[in-house]
Amino acid sequence: MKTPGTGRRTCIVIIIVIQTVNGYCQSSNIEGMLSGWSTISYSESLNGQLGGRYIPALTLDHPVGERFRVDAEFSANLWGTSTFWSGDSTTTDSKSKAYRMWIRFSGDQFEIRAGLQKINFGSAILLRPLMWFDRIDPRDPLQLTDGTYGLLMRYYFLNNTNIWVWGLIGNKEPKGWEAFGSEKNRPEFGSRIQVPVPVGEIGLSYHNRSVDIRNDTLVIPIDRHDFAQENRIALDGKIDIGIGLWFESSIIHTDSKYLTRDLSRFLTVGLDYTFGLGNGLNVMTEVFTYSLSDQLFGKGDGVTFSALSANYPLSIITNLSTIFFYDWKNNDLYNFINCSWTFDRWIFYLMGFWNPDRFQVYPGMEEVNLYAGKGVQLMVVFNH
Repeated sequence: MKTPGTGRRTCIVIIIVIQTVNGYCQSSNIEGMLSGWSTISYSESLNGQLGGRYIPALTLDHPVGERFRVDAEFSANLWGTSTFWSGDSTTTDSKSKAYRMWIRFSGDQFEIRAGLQKINFGSAILLRPLMWFDRIDPRDPLQLTDGTYGLLMRYYFLNNTNIWVWGLIGNKEPKGWEAFGSEKNRPEFGSRIQVPVPVGEIGLSYHNRSVDIRNDTLVIPIDRHDFAQENRIALDGKIDIGIGLWFESSIIHTDSKYLTRDLSRFLTVGLDYTFGLGNGLNVMTEVFTYSLSDQLFGKGDGVTFSALSANYPLSIITNLSTIFFYDWKNNDLYNFINCSWTFDRWIFYLMGFWNPDRFQVYPGMEEVNLYAGKGVQLMVVFNH
């Protein structure tokens, strides 16, 4: 069983901060999400898992004069699982860690937010080249993702143009599509501008970090002081002409003497449309390509995925959704279906999946192996 001391210390810090800040705030709200799940899957052998998670959260809000305000969120992620493997072996795991821990100063046209927070942007939904700082799985009904430590500043112009500037530090674990983490004590920084266009918007993003490419899986000798400089630039946009259309592209250059192909190229194009059938059938599709090359426009090695999603509300409380992925390189089809029932505080999910034994859609995510092979999952969520 894993229960890191750092997680317990983080939760204690959160409690102390909550008690201190709460005394100065005009309004506060305590809420939480309790979830439990049971999964049975078959991938070369029959496996099962029982799990539970609790995310308590405190939000604080305090006006500063008539034009500004300070608000904050403090929450923790507490979870545990028992996994049953064929052959009668059982493993247990548990963890407690900070989930969100940020404070924000804002006005009518700006905000400054500091701490452990979620930072995401872009136009794509299912397969996102701009998944730089989060790891949101579109099949996860709870849309959970770890936060990022940093400072984010946003300014909103009256014509709906907005500018983002951020600085991150202390995030040594890989984020988003990253295969390697960042140098722990060196700040990362970046910016984004998003401007309106007729019936839509377009955005340009940039990010710089120092990559810690030391990895036990590499056979090449790497000096412990060697770090690689990485620069990312991305362009994305979306329009609505009755049919929603969008694209999202990203190029990442990693300057390292240990890499023979230092350019990573991502591109997604997508569309969606809601058909006037019954209660309204929404259909969405995306095509995603990734390639690794040593030239910007040269030939590279990579993969191509297509995604198709459909969502249909059967009634006020019942919703049915499906997601399909197709791997054109390996000729693999991934199938996922989810039926949910939403009540006042309770939500019930019944999910089924039929996937290849080796899951390759979202490499690096801890929980993707849960959906490998064939299986079903029942999840119950209570919000208070």
